[in-house]
Amino acid sequence: MREGQARRLPERPRRAKNTPMRSIIFIVLIICTVGAQAAERPRSTRGFEMIPIPGGSFVMGDAQGNANEAPKQVSVKPFAIMKFEVTNAQFAAFVKATGYVTDVEKNNEGHVWTDKWHRILGADWRHPHGAASSIAGKGDHPVLQTSARDAAAFCRYYAMRLPREAEWEFAARGTDGRRWPWGFEAPRQAGVRKGNFGSMRCCKLDASDGYARTAPVGRFPAGASPYGVLDMAGNVWEWTASPFPGRPNDVSLRGGGRGNRAYCLRVSKRHWNPPNIGLDMVGFRCVKDAR
Repeated sequence: MREGQARRLPERPRRAKNTPMRSIIFIVLIICTVGAQAAERPRSTRGFEMIPIPGGSFVMGDAQGNANEAPKQVSVKPFAIMKFEVTNAQFAAFVKATGYVTDVEKNNEGHVWTDKWHRILGADWRHPHGAASSIAGKGDHPVLQTSARDAAAFCRYYAMRLPREAEWEFAARGTDGRRWPWGFEAPRQAGVRKGNFGSMRCCKLDASDGYARTAPVGRFPAGASPYGVLDMAGNVWEWTASPFPGRPNDVSLRGGGRGNRAYCLRVSKRHWNPPNIGLDMVGFRCVKDAR
């Protein structure tokens, strides 16, 4: 280089548009995006036997029932409903996958029926009748001691929801005005059993069907609704997504429980409870909107 001639610095090499660093960042963004999308995808409902319910109109209520059962014409859109109540095994799988803690566990007490309702320390879905009780060997029994909020969380995780009262009743009775899921005749203790229920006004333990408390879901096929849904009368009351009439802070329950007499098993019978408590005679099932 001659004296006085400007020194030309070597050009910095231009970074290719797709350098390893940019590629790594791009791949990380893809992984994060895909991961987020996967987390938002509905969980598989495989393992939940769903029964399609056609849309239609029906008379909801019972003229011979309680005052809050006044008949009215109601229409529902098509949906699918779980054939069985959610079981202990299914709820355990949900808890294992999510780490979910129920309202009853947070409060460290659940409601247990003996001669009346009692608040029992240590009762929860794993110990539904108190700390000394267990669900061992009862994976196919309906889960108990879950609040309406717990039930809604379970359904939501599987891209489902709790049924509205009208949907529940329609799935239970169809369009012919029947009073019980199987028809117009009240259930009896003798002969072919159509559900797990009691014979007393409320709610003495009754083992005449082989189960003093809950029975495995689907054990009484003779009690099927016109669409083939089981256990919509007896075994456990079921949470819905509807507030109870005149009690906007309470949630409607349907279906009657294992200790109730025939009158309380009618498809139009309503009961209620606060949404944050669990009981050893209450469970739930989920529905899914038709596509």
